[in-house]
Amino acid sequence: MTSTTFEIASGRSASTDAEEASGPEPAADRASGVGHGVAEFVVVANRLPVDIVQDEQGVSWNTSPGGLVTALEPILRARRGAWVGWAGAADVEVDPMSGDDMTLHPVRLSEREVIDYYEGLSNAGLWPLYHDVIVKPEYRREWWDAYAAVNRRFAETASRAAAEGATVWVQDYQLQLVPRMLRTMRPDLKIGFFLHIPFPPVELFLQMPWRTEIIEGILGADLVGFHLPGGAQNFLYLVRRLTGLPTSRGNVGTRSRFGAVAVGARTVRVGAFPISVDSSTLEDRARSADVRAAAERLRSELGNPETIMLGVDRLDYTKGIDVRLHAVGELYAQGRLDPTREVLVQLATPSRERVGSYRAMRDDIEREVGRINGDFGRVGSPAVHYLHHSVSIDELVAFYVAADVMLVTPLRDGMNLVAKEYVACQADDGGALVLSEFTGAAAELRQAYQCNPHDLEDVKNAIDAAVHRPAALGRRRMRAMRRQVLQYDVALWARSFLDALSADNDGPEA
Repeated sequence: MTSTTFEIASGRSASTDAEEASGPEPAADRASGVGHGVAEFVVVANRLPVDIVQDEQGVSWNTSPGGLVTALEPILRARRGAWVGWAGAADVEVDPMSGDDMTLHPVRLSEREVIDYYEGLSNAGLWPLYHDVIVKPEYRREWWDAYAAVNRRFAETASRAAAEGATVWVQDYQLQLVPRMLRTMRPDLKIGFFLHIPFPPVELFLQMPWRTEIIEGILGADLVGFHLPGGAQNFLYLVRRLTGLPTSRGNVGTRSRFGAVAVGARTVRVGAFPISVDSSTLEDRARSADVRAAAERLRSELGNPETIMLGVDRLDYTKGIDVRLHAVGELYAQGRLDPTREVLVQLATPSRERVGSYRAMRDDIEREVGRINGDFGRVGSPAVHYLHHSVSIDELVAFYVAADVMLVTPLRDGMNLVAKEYVACQADDGGALVLSEFTGAAAELRQAYQCNPHDLEDVKNAIDAAVHRPAALGRRRMRAMRRQVLQYDVALWARSFLDALSADNDGPEA
């Protein structure tokens, strides 16, 4: 989508959306006023695949494609598609925008809704709950009210965009009420839902005050997708516990053996679809002369160490950045790593900086970086190189190519695409991956140096083994992981989910 330009399309403005969403009447009473669109395939996600830019000249857009956009763009274009999402700025009203066989439908959020729906329930309530309560979740009624109101606005916008009998694919934890709302408005639609983060254990999910509403919201879909079979099994158990609806009892497989829930005359299927990356494009970038030259410059700027260890993370308490810093610091102290030969580079992308727990975490991480460099660095040669800003995709691939060992140590993660990106970029079968057992990627990348991030000694041993691996063994491990990542790419993920969604549904499969 990097070459796509969008122009304001004919249609109703976001201010009209806001006015319709503010009414008190239930969805069933308002369905006749929602209307139909022309898009045969609609993606509904919290964010649009573009970011809004406001300056003296007015409003413009920067494309911000990620893995989801890469996977779905060809389908969107081939099927007169539409993308429904927030533009990323509060209180901005923009009409739908068309460009290159697809249309973007911005959903307006007020500043209060950004605080309550997005920063509140989504990121201070659901996010920590779904990530094993690493930080205590907060549940506030005003947050829930905003979450429900914003979900309804997304559902109404999707309904207006979708053609008769269209396929609508709802994405992630911010929009778990949309499938049921949309089902009430538009029973003609084929609806899918995919959760991009872990689905929590039953005992944790039950603490959510609005647990039944969330489960019933998701059950508005025809197909519900998770990264791993365990998440699907948890969901099926909760359906039985909270709704009393009959479900299948067998094990759910990966891209096969779907679970099933009987919801009236409908059967909702439940499956596992591990997401991946655009691995062939990443590999091509990694092989390019410009990127390889940039990787060589990076090594030179770092003093040409024997081993570059790399961490690449959004600055989030789930990512285990502090875990790897403590582990590397102790390995230096014990003489198992030499800071003159083995250095760590940590890229930490800014994230949710208005949330207090994130600000405190950043302070702790930067304090630990300073401590390690104070103890083990030299003038002009720090042991840990820490960058707290975003980098371009070509810069990121150059870091991947330069890195001898990738450190991926989340305490909990749905998949962790950084691990797969790194593997895709090892075109010469070099490099090694240290990988937390508590990532979805660990189920597929079994040849990584896996570790328990809650056990510091285990993390240290995995890093030590990866840094000092025999060359031939390291290449065999990387080749095996590369076969997995190159074969099971993001296009296959999207295709397998949509094929399952479009398949005839004849009842329980598991």
